[in-house]
Amino acid sequence: MKLKKLAALGMATVMAFSLTACGGDDGAASSNTDSSSSTTDNAASGSDNAADTSTTDSSDNAADTSTTDSSDAGSDAAAGGIPTIDQINVGEDYQDLTASIKILTNRTDIVDTVYKGYAEEFMKLYPNITVEYEGMTDYEEGVTLRLTAGDWGDIMFIPTSVSKNELSTYFMPLGDYNTLDAIYNFVEEKTFENVVYGIANGGTASGIAYNKKVWADAGITEMPKTPEEFLDDLQLIKDNTDAVPLYTNFAAGWTMGAWDAYTDCAATGDPDFKNNMVHMSNPFAKRDDMTGPYAVYYILYESVARGLVEDDPASTDWESSKGAINRGEYATMVLGSWCVEQFKEAGDNPDDIGYMPFPISVNGQQYAGSGGNYAFGINVDASDDNKIASMLYLKWLIEESTIYLDEGSIPARKDGEYPSVLEAFDGVTLLSNSPAPAGEEDLFDSVNNESEVGINNNDYPDCEILEAALYGTRTLDEIMDEWNQKWTAAQESLGVEVNQ
Repeated sequence: MKLKKLAALGMATVMAFSLTACGGDDGAASSNTDSSSSTTDNAASGSDNAADTSTTDSSDNAADTSTTDSSDAGSDAAAGGIPTIDQINVGEDYQDLTASIKILTNRTDIVDTVYKGYAEEFMKLYPNITVEYEGMTDYEEGVTLRLTAGDWGDIMFIPTSVSKNELSTYFMPLGDYNTLDAIYNFVEEKTFENVVYGIANGGTASGIAYNKKVWADAGITEMPKTPEEFLDDLQLIKDNTDAVPLYTNFAAGWTMGAWDAYTDCAATGDPDFKNNMVHMSNPFAKRDDMTGPYAVYYILYESVARGLVEDDPASTDWESSKGAINRGEYATMVLGSWCVEQFKEAGDNPDDIGYMPFPISVNGQQYAGSGGNYAFGINVDASDDNKIASMLYLKWLIEESTIYLDEGSIPARKDGEYPSVLEAFDGVTLLSNSPAPAGEEDLFDSVNNESEVGINNNDYPDCEILEAALYGTRTLDEIMDEWNQKWTAAQESLGVEVNQ
């Protein structure tokens, strides 16, 4: 299928950058919020929901590849006779089961509304199962502490801090990869040794949210397809409107991680780029065709250096930004497609919110990476009754609820309907990262962590780029050279073969 993200600051603000921004907030792919709440006896779901990895006509990327040679690894997924998720028939099985389960999520903004409604619908099918739902602020940090303490409940969004080789320590198997990959999207993201431990709560495409009216008022008639075209358009917005061309949402931290997420498929057109990157020499080097990770970070660096972002990035606010882009105060934000519905609902101008592909072209073709947001995982230490109740709720949520329509997300099931927001991606090929080869399931994480570059985890290296551009302390080339050196050192330390 084809589907055609300045003023000088004083020393106090410098301190604020180090202490306030880019540290310990939620992962980039998630739809975070800044308010907290909890409910009892009423359930909820996750939010932004999972995606179809076989949606392009350019490749069969990830769907037909096993992550290990052990074909039976997930066949007996749970001990004690607990079925795998594909074996459960919701509304038919376990009608007499009595249980009380707790679910943790980052979506504190809709705990008492939308999610309560999902819970009530589920409990019509299973009146003896009570669901407690807890929303958490600073989700990534808070939930990691809860996870390691072992007192967190039954279902959570698996934090980015959990490496693939640690999944079995905390989460129960849901089934084997080959079986579940035929049914659900993005299962490879939480698969280790052919066993699936999490199913994405939402799928998104990589692109840029924008206010259509602002872009039209600036005189822009065509969507940009290259970094320089995008930067030129931002300059037109600055010159011809009162809107902030690009709002970084720097202070939230987790929002900056979207830039990392765009460095593979969207920037290269290669679903195997992430797997190859661990064996690649100098993966952050500038390419002549302005593709790859360098091109993504170039857009960020130059947007800041040219004064095309908010005057004081340290003072950004995620919650208020939703209404601001709806009103046309901000022209663009670099976030996954999950954000569109939130922006539409944040004001009186929903029709002004659009979503464009990320402005990088590979041999004249644009690509959009697709991937899951947080994945649901079930506590491996929960009681058998709670494990079964959790699987019943999880399967109902991702297959029978209206969550994907409500969130504008790509559904968990591969046969689900795509959200209308992606209908505008005419001619853009949607890709998803291929699963890692057998024996290398955690190799990217190992190199990434050893290097201390921290791509796609809560280190948010994008913040380093923004600060350097804001203060003029380092060029982008200097930063990328340093990252290449760190990457090389990690490869050498871990004995990784470099063949590209």
